[in-house]
Amino acid sequence: MSSFSAHQAEAVAWIDVNRKRFSDFNLKIWNFAEPAWREYKSACAYIELLRGDGWQVEEGSGGMPTAFAAAWSQGKGGPVLGGYAEYDAVPGNSQAIVPRRAPREGLHPWTAGHTDPHSQLGTTALTGMLATKAVMQKHNIPGTLRFFGEPAEKVCGSKPVHAAKGYFDGCDAFISYHPHATNTVAAETQSGAYWSLVVTFETLSPETWIDKTLLPIRTSAHAAARCPGAIDALCLMYTTTKYTKEAMYPHTGAWTLNEFIMVGGDATSDNLPPRLSQIQYSWRSPSLAVQQQIHRVLAANAKQVADMTGCQASIRWVTKTRVGLPNAKMTEVTWRNLQRVGAPKFDDEAKAFAREIQKTLGIQPMDNPFAYENERLVPPEEYEARQRSALPPSQFHIGADDYVDYTWHAPTVRLFTMRPALRVPNDAYEYPAWARNALGGLPAAIDPGLFVGAKTIATTFLDLIEHPADLEAAKAEFRKRTGGGVGGSKWVAPLLPRDFIAPVDLRWPEYVTTPRGEEWWIPTPNAKAGFGEKL
Repeated sequence: MSSFSAHQAEAVAWIDVNRKRFSDFNLKIWNFAEPAWREYKSACAYIELLRGDGWQVEEGSGGMPTAFAAAWSQGKGGPVLGGYAEYDAVPGNSQAIVPRRAPREGLHPWTAGHTDPHSQLGTTALTGMLATKAVMQKHNIPGTLRFFGEPAEKVCGSKPVHAAKGYFDGCDAFISYHPHATNTVAAETQSGAYWSLVVTFETLSPETWIDKTLLPIRTSAHAAARCPGAIDALCLMYTTTKYTKEAMYPHTGAWTLNEFIMVGGDATSDNLPPRLSQIQYSWRSPSLAVQQQIHRVLAANAKQVADMTGCQASIRWVTKTRVGLPNAKMTEVTWRNLQRVGAPKFDDEAKAFAREIQKTLGIQPMDNPFAYENERLVPPEEYEARQRSALPPSQFHIGADDYVDYTWHAPTVRLFTMRPALRVPNDAYEYPAWARNALGGLPAAIDPGLFVGAKTIATTFLDLIEHPADLEAAKAEFRKRTGGGVGGSKWVAPLLPRDFIAPVDLRWPEYVTTPRGEEWWIPTPNAKAGFGEKL
């Protein structure tokens, strides 16, 4: 494996010099722990940093308040290279940086926390992008860098919106980064499609449910027969979909369907029909045809349930993603640079913390408590073989992530570096989620994967600049796979319309400011009363 070029070596050195700065930034985003569509502080932190570094930044890009589109350019010509940050956390996963289960102090116990963690994802991409810019600026290398703030990845929310509105147009290549169990680069097998919608039931005319001429006497509204209403509609939608799930599609391809109750009435036990309810459905599969079939069943269920309960049903789309398009040349170039950077390593501080977690869980502390794969580079062909071993030969998409919408606009690579995971004492053991989440906030544990990823991103961007033949080969492959590039015979256009309105106005979980201070959207229970008597 050849060594870095002079420019690549400068980028690596720049990252080493700025290591503390970006480690602190990562911890700041981790502590914000803001959920999908509500990442106000996180987006502001990115925007302030980028503007301070000389970037032009559009706030609220695509009509999404916590999104942004940043650009930096110099000279004439040169490639247009792009990447992105994510920064949303997951409700119900609050965890302090301690070696025991302990939600963050002073907030509701089921607030959000970073699970993947997207704090690492965004900071890694940011660091790699800024290192690339620093070298280009110093040596007056022509080109353009674009960096996007992508909120709500947990509902695959923003990237399909940016794609539909033209933000990805005109780029030559993208790097998609994600923390992972291993250090590798994805090959042919990419993420599948993710669609999500919200069904709203409204009780608009409960008075028409019964023929009043049938009543023996006129009764008050509180004693009259009433239509079942919005809560019954929601419950029927929930159960009907559970029953019909078996008939949506054969149990192949690892497709999934999940739901989340967003609005469940107005907290009244009065004898009047609940007027509003909302339930979100999200589903993922390897193909757009399967996605469409599941949607047909959901829409039919909602219509039938509305008729049964005296409600009006409406469907609001949250997102529709495509499936991932691979690029072998981009995989090759990125893997070359990941090898040059080398595998991450843990220091004594990280290992000591991990051993304390093992003690808490009654596990004999290990000399090296971290998973073997965390400190090893996995060749793309080995990673591909692992994925393919669980899939039928015809399936080349699994899981879901909205990075796939980048892949249809320019050659895109999917890079992984490790997020810390503990070594299991035996094959049957699985660590609780809090242990993984606690490690995600510890700089000593998270920084090794973060900076290996950042160095790989920067050196890959510079590689594409210094070797235009490689970039042209990646673009030629993109044209071949799409039947002529964007708009080609095999190209898949964005699935959302250009005038799509992002669903930022829905009842997403969030932090709120009250006379009690900053609260989760569900008020924090009294310390003594808690949730009541345990059953």
